[in-house]
Amino acid sequence: MKSRDEQPATLGELLNTLAGRLRKVDLRDIDEIRNLWPNIVEPVIAEHCRPEFVKNGVLLVSVPSGAFAQRVMSDATTILEGFSSLGARAPRSLRTVLEKP
Repeated sequence: MKSRDEQPATLGELLNTLAGRLRKVDLRDIDEIRNLWPNIVEPVIAEHCRPEFVKNGVLLVSVPSGAFAQRVMSDATTILEGFSSLGARAPRSLRTVLEKP
């Protein structure tokens, strides 16, 4: 906790911190992944689940419920194979997260 006599962080410091965090997440390929998504998964999964981002080769997919999470994870191998056209940029593993209500 900062003491009362400390000054708040400058905008430059905050932007450097944010940029450092963003460099760890690959935002460049997510649009391509989202475009491929409906062709890779079943229509009901494509409609309700959404690829969010890739970080360190892990594709994070938001799901509306535990049932969808289980379904996505059971199809993980097939889903990951579907992104093979991305070559070295393809995600190597998959994780799910529940959407916020």
